[in-house]
Amino acid sequence: MSDLTIAPTIIVTRPIAQAQQLIEQLQTALSVASSGIAQQTSVLALPLLKIIPKTDFQLQVDIPAAISQADLVIFVSPNAIECGMRLLNAPWHELAPMQLQVGVMGESSKKSLLQHGVDAQMILLPKNPQQWDSEGLWQTLQAEQKKHDWDWAERRVIIFKGDGGREWLAETLLAAGAQLETFAVYSRVPLEKSNPLWQAIQANSSDKKLWLLTSSEAVRYLGQPDQDRTTLNLQQATALCPHQNIATLASEIGFGDVRLCGSGDAALIKASLQWVEELAVD
Repeated sequence: MSDLTIAPTIIVTRPIAQAQQLIEQLQTALSVASSGIAQQTSVLALPLLKIIPKTDFQLQVDIPAAISQADLVIFVSPNAIECGMRLLNAPWHELAPMQLQVGVMGESSKKSLLQHGVDAQMILLPKNPQQWDSEGLWQTLQAEQKKHDWDWAERRVIIFKGDGGREWLAETLLAAGAQLETFAVYSRVPLEKSNPLWQAIQANSSDKKLWLLTSSEAVRYLGQPDQDRTTLNLQQATALCPHQNIATLASEIGFGDVRLCGSGDAALIKASLQWVEELAVD
């Protein structure tokens, strides 16, 4: 397997700002792996969605006012944190009430909050990495409610999110009686069909490709009818997904092999290395 053009390929589909660190970590892990096939494996970026921050003046007025009155703020992703923080007119600690709790769904989001000066003791995160999702955060919130005897009807909750996306957590909070306000702080724009990155994937001659799929919306875009899935040869590819909903969509759009892994970059890297090592055994 000395010809790199036929070596295995790992395709990272995150928005480019979040993809770079994962790509570097993958490349490092592959370079120190014991098998030669791992060291020959290439890692390519295909950011299926581009994140466009909102800059509306009204949001710059409404968001700080809402935060000052909130009991709980939820950021659905690192993108929601970065784009939401851009719209503040002062540092977080100057706007947020002393006891304002902040809920997130994964370790990357927690790290991002810490970088923006949010008190670690005020961050709520699902304890089990296998449940770094909306359902896991809801379980954490329910535990907090029992611990502090909350009445959801008296809780003012803000959710920062992108346009569209899954509404399960918002609907669950409303059903519980919470006073809910949502802010869409970014838009997702599909990668243009003319982007050279598509051609790079199609030109890659490897018959062993692993797609890292971390967004349901990105998978839906990949599965659009006008997408040339025949050229992408998804039936012969493997999809690695950190959530069952993403895995289900990956199967629906034609991936021949769909695998579940835990949430977070460490789980993605571990599962990617396992895939490569299976190839080495074969």
